[in-house]
Amino acid sequence: MKLDVIKLDGGSAGSVDLDEALFGLEPRADILHRVVRWQRNKAQQGTHKVKTRSETSYSTKKIYRQKGTGGARHGDRNAPIFRKGGIYKGPTPRSHAHDLPKKFRKLGLKHALSAKAKAGELVVIEAADSAGKTKDLAKQVKDLGWKRALVIDGAEVNESFAKAARNIEGLDILPSMGANVYDILKRDTLVITKAGVEALEARLK
Repeated sequence: MKLDVIKLDGGSAGSVDLDEALFGLEPRADILHRVVRWQRNKAQQGTHKVKTRSETSYSTKKIYRQKGTGGARHGDRNAPIFRKGGIYKGPTPRSHAHDLPKKFRKLGLKHALSAKAKAGELVVIEAADSAGKTKDLAKQVKDLGWKRALVIDGAEVNESFAKAARNIEGLDILPSMGANVYDILKRDTLVITKAGVEALEARLK
């Protein structure tokens, strides 16, 4: 499929041939959902913790005698049945990550790119370069109508462009190796440089 290439100032810079195997698939929500879920679970800290009955700070003395009170038999106040006692089978620190095959992750990225292309939210620019002035880049982004955009560059992000974009709300930059399903779907517009297209095609072949 062919797509027009533009410059940051809005001018035309020819066109580019996009690989149908990457940008021309019929997006499947189930594949995208599984990959996003894998990403978010992997990122979850899992530092939740409650105290068990061996960790709460009451006395372990028997609270009252065994017989003759008319009440139930009890030992110490740390039992889960009491208020402020230990929690039974509560959460403990653990990893929420689960496995997902590499081939499936790669397929998810292809479907994410295809979803953006199908929705008309894919923009190819000649290069992500800037003089390093945030004010100038912010004006160009506003003129192009990018409100929440992700820019994917080649193997490395242009340093002056990254510096200029650092303080612009709603604009994020990633190298081609950092491209992932969650970040692509989260933004309204996906912007890829020509170098980024080549790098992604090489990565996902």
